[in-house]
Amino acid sequence: MYGSTEDAERTAFRKAEKKYKLYYDNTRKKKQPRPVDLSDVIDFKSISESYHRNGELPSGIFPIQCDLHTPIFCLETHPGFYFIPGALPVEEQCRWIKESLTSFPQPPNRTNHNAIYGPLQDLFAAAKDNKVLIQEEQYCGTNNSEVEIIQNDINVPTWNFFDQSGAFSKGGTCKSVPASVLLRKLRWSTLGMQFDWSKRSYNISLPHNKIPDALCLLAERMAAPTLPLGEVFQAEAAIVNYFGLGDTLGGHLDDMEKDWSKPIVSMSLGCKGIFLIGGKSREVPPLAMFVRSGDVILMAGQARECFHGVPRIFTDKENAEISSLELLFSDEEDSALLEYIKTSRININIRQVF
Repeated sequence: MYGSTEDAERTAFRKAEKKYKLYYDNTRKKKQPRPVDLSDVIDFKSISESYHRNGELPSGIFPIQCDLHTPIFCLETHPGFYFIPGALPVEEQCRWIKESLTSFPQPPNRTNHNAIYGPLQDLFAAAKDNKVLIQEEQYCGTNNSEVEIIQNDINVPTWNFFDQSGAFSKGGTCKSVPASVLLRKLRWSTLGMQFDWSKRSYNISLPHNKIPDALCLLAERMAAPTLPLGEVFQAEAAIVNYFGLGDTLGGHLDDMEKDWSKPIVSMSLGCKGIFLIGGKSREVPPLAMFVRSGDVILMAGQARECFHGVPRIFTDKENAEISSLELLFSDEEDSALLEYIKTSRININIRQVF
C-alpha cells in the first residue's frame, strides 16, 4: 500500500521527520543535541497571543468561535483540522497525567508490555518503590512464545513485582527487569474498547476498564465545535501514547473507526513536542507545529485521511515549557510524577468507534 521501505525513506513526510528528529553531535566533553531549524514550525501559542492583542492571524489560518474559553484555529489547507491552544487548565493537565500513569495502564487494559510480560499490576507504583519484575519460577526457562500462549490461555501473570530483597532471595535463575526500566519503556496503553494491533481492528470481546466519565465529558466538550448542532461525541476508545527523550511516532493514519466525520480528540500533556500533519499520501510535504501541555488537536472529516506523526519532543528545561506543571507537582507525594513528566510527553487520543 505504501511502497517499499526505501521509497518511504524518500518521501516528503519522511524528510520532515528526519529534519526535526533528535540527533546528537559527539564532542570531546559530551553528546550535544544537533541544532535544528525551527523557523517553519507553526506556533499556535504565539498566534493566539497575537490574535488576542490585535486580531491579526498569519495567512492560511482562521479562527472559529465556540463556548470554550479560547479561540479554535483552523488550517485552510487541511479541512477538518482544529487546534485549541491551552485548552486544558493546568490542574486538569495534572489530573490526566496522574491517571495516565497510575490508572490507564492497569489490567485489563492492555499496554505494549502485554506481549512479553502479560498484565502488569501497578507498574508506576512499582517503579516508584524501586521494585523488580521477576518471572515466576514455574515459568523460568520458558521462551516468549510459550509464555504468551500460557497468558492467553489462563490469563494469569507469569511475572510479578518484588522488592529488592525479594529479588535477591530468588537468586539469578529467573529473568528480571527493574520496574523503572519498564516504566520508561511504556509506549502505549488502551482504555475503553480495546484495539487489537495484530488484526488492526477493535475487539469488543476483550475485557477493559471503562473510560472515566470525566474524560468522556471533557472529550465531548472539546469535540463539539466539529459536529453539527445537536450531535454529541461518544468517547468509546482511547489510546494513550508515552514519549521519552528521543522517542517518535512515525507518520500514520488513524483509519480504523467506522465514521470519519467524528473527530479524534488528541490531548497533549507534559513536555513540548512537534506535530506533523501532511496529506493523503506521504509525498505531500507536512506542516509542522508545536504542541504544548494542555493543547488539544481535533481531526475530523478530510483531516482523518491525512498522515500525521510526532518526530520530536523537547525535554531540556529551556524548551520543555512545563514550569506550571512543576509548580503543581512540587509536593513530596508527587515527586515521582514530577520526575517522570520532566522528561516525558503523554498524548491521550479519544475516539468514537461506531
